[in-house]
Amino acid sequence: MTDFWSELLNTFTRALSEANALTAWEGIAVILAAAYLLLAMKGSIWCWFAAFASTAIYTALFWKVSLLMESVLNIYYMAMAVYGFQQWSKGQREHNGGVISWGVSRHVQLIVGTGIVSLLVGYVMANHTHASYPYLDAATTCYAVMTTYLVAKKVLENWLYWVVIDLASIYLYVQKGLMLTSLLFILYVGMAIWGYFLWRSSMRNETLSTVS
Repeated sequence: MTDFWSELLNTFTRALSEANALTAWEGIAVILAAAYLLLAMKGSIWCWFAAFASTAIYTALFWKVSLLMESVLNIYYMAMAVYGFQQWSKGQREHNGGVISWGVSRHVQLIVGTGIVSLLVGYVMANHTHASYPYLDAATTCYAVMTTYLVAKKVLENWLYWVVIDLASIYLYVQKGLMLTSLLFILYVGMAIWGYFLWRSSMRNETLSTVS
């Protein structure tokens, strides 16, 4: 009987230690992710360094809580951090790295195409993996993949996509107990709206400067 209680106490202690470690790493990732977004809103190329570090941590965290596609997504984010840095560096050197806007028809194609892919990915995850919330996980992942590319290309409308993705992600993270990340994404919603207006103003100023 003593051995039973001793083993139970040890198990509880290990679980508490793992939870504290998880929360600590999540806190670091949250700070870096917030730094990325603030720097991206200001058009600072340093945002990609914060993005790389944050997503490296989240890759491990999401895998640990069985959000498989979120983990895969963050591996993609690390690659996109490198790509985004290269694209923004190229734009600065060539003086043509300003904000651009895409037409409605192009966005409709993106939304429909990405939606189809997310349904297929969700089906595979639901039937062949232990993933939690497979269809929602797949949708947020697939749309985030597409939207991150828009950020790297400095497409204005990326911020509108992020508003929707972040709202869906808040529900997903609350359900998995990632409360710090949930709070971060609530902040993200407001910052994405702010980012849209900042980039739109920047695009208009660039247009007026070119015309004059």
